[in-house]
Amino acid sequence: MKLYLDDIRKAPEGWVPVRTFGDAIQLLEQQVVEEMSFDHDLGDIFTGLDVVNWIERKVFEEGYNPPKMWIHTGNPVGRKNMLLAIESIERFIKEGPVQKIDDKC
Repeated sequence: MKLYLDDIRKAPEGWVPVRTFGDAIQLLEQQVVEEMSFDHDLGDIFTGLDVVNWIERKVFEEGYNPPKMWIHTGNPVGRKNMLLAIESIERFIKEGPVQKIDDKC
């Protein structure tokens, strides 16, 4: 499934529209989302970044398999923050967790 998170825009053909954080999380928990595109500003207390952060925590803590992620927001600060979180997820998947340095070094 291709999930399009946006509270205003119409989803492109072939994408399933979701308008809220809760609806997005419900589908992500089912692990049926193969691709996801994010708007930042959702018109309520949650943002697209909150969804990306949820995915990030699930990947780090539980080995969650994230969907391929795209950003379509017009919010430049929101875009940058979501991009940084997505890059963090991709780096973690590629390189694994950061190793702790021994205190004696």
